[in-house]
Amino acid sequence: MRTKYFFRILISLLLCSSSFVAQESPKREFRGVWMHTVFNEDYPKMNSNEIKEYLIKRLDEYQALGINVVIFQVRPEGDAFYKSSYEPWSRYLTGTQGKAPSPFFDPMEFLISECHKRGMEFHAWVNPYRASASKKNPMCENNLYKRKRYLFAIYGDQIFFNPGVPENRTYFCSVIKDIVSRYDVDAIHMDDYFYPYPLKGLEFPDTDEFKKYGVKTGEFSPNQKKEWRRNNVSLLIKEVSETIKKEKPWVKFGISPFGIYRNKRDWNGGSDTKGLSNYDDLYADILLWMKNSWIDYNIPQVYWEIGHKLADYETLVSWWSENSYNTHLYIGQDVERTMNTPDKKYNQTNQLERKMLLTRQTDNVLGNCFWSGDYLLKNKAFKDSMKANYHKNIALVPIIKSIDSIPPKPVYDVEYSFMGKDPKIVWKVQKATNEMDKAFYFCVYAFEENEEMDIKKSAKLVKIVHTNEYILPENERSMCYKYVITALDRLENESEPSKPLFVD
Repeated sequence: MRTKYFFRILISLLLCSSSFVAQESPKREFRGVWMHTVFNEDYPKMNSNEIKEYLIKRLDEYQALGINVVIFQVRPEGDAFYKSSYEPWSRYLTGTQGKAPSPFFDPMEFLISECHKRGMEFHAWVNPYRASASKKNPMCENNLYKRKRYLFAIYGDQIFFNPGVPENRTYFCSVIKDIVSRYDVDAIHMDDYFYPYPLKGLEFPDTDEFKKYGVKTGEFSPNQKKEWRRNNVSLLIKEVSETIKKEKPWVKFGISPFGIYRNKRDWNGGSDTKGLSNYDDLYADILLWMKNSWIDYNIPQVYWEIGHKLADYETLVSWWSENSYNTHLYIGQDVERTMNTPDKKYNQTNQLERKMLLTRQTDNVLGNCFWSGDYLLKNKAFKDSMKANYHKNIALVPIIKSIDSIPPKPVYDVEYSFMGKDPKIVWKVQKATNEMDKAFYFCVYAFEENEEMDIKKSAKLVKIVHTNEYILPENERSMCYKYVITALDRLENESEPSKPLFVD
């Protein structure tokens, strides 16, 4: 076995004259993907082992595409893709609400572990108000709807936790505290579903709640129902934020709102668009949340194409950039719509290139998140473009300095190890008592022998690992490089580089 290793070293040294070249791209960039579970019919068809294999395959494919954040829907409709004492197992997992996966396993726990192995963040995606996508869907006996009907409202064919009932905020914060306290999530994430999307000619049934919790308290006048609704949602966001930070200060809180905040026709400061809006139709005051630092990041769903008559992509990206209030801004991208819409201006079959260049060139935009996780893997042209160009190099997640900006201590005693199945690089990690100071990931950089060691270059970052070892790839040049290791904390603050390691 040792002879094999020494022969590999010899071959490597003979080949070390060639160059290590890769295209430059941002060293830090949010590259997220949404993995939805609501209306997903795949999981109930599989047993637990098949689900694990399915998820592992997905994560491997996302990693190959340069994705560094997985946003997985763990609470699609008042239920759970994890073991919860508050809510039943999701019917989207096993086909029957309240039925545990068999053989038993915890999907969220499994996904967190697998994401971290790959140097990827896991964001737990929760829907705060949807209780059932259809009132016809059967609910198990321990569903909260069966015990406390007064907490809910039926609107159209769906059942919702009524945002106007204060008890629902308390309950939802308990659910969030349970997730954050028991699971090693990197963030809590909400999408665009606050008050439901309006149905033509049908008013949301909250008149009694408005009178009881709005008018009678003296906080709102009888003609201020819209203001009361917005306040209900804002109170939820504030309380969820406080719950998260009290439990684990390093866990992020992000929102992915509908792509239009307000139209200029309704408010002079709005975007030059003519569509549904968060503020006026969904009662979600995103700007207030950013101004008050209740959320750490914002991913508006700018799903339209460049040149759309009512909601132009370029107009909206620019508007959000100018109204980010020092909150991290990433752009939500619809992969299917982007790839199926020609770019007539530059005579291209799709708009991917213009959209990617636009987000990278626009101030305050720090990355993208792609919808949907399913379609992303189905479109070959998109995958080829990501691998060959836009995500050719690995990227670290942008640092949210308002949470933490202090890097961990550097690693030391970096050396080769030829014990075991594969040759690898190992190192030692300095201890820290504060959780936010501990090393959580490690970056492996590779440089030519006489090359300047500049860790700012994304092309030199070859791997992000979760343990203090890096297994060398099986190619002749793997031992030609001068390796440097850095440590990352939970917020991906990066330490000073280690001393270089090189085969003499």
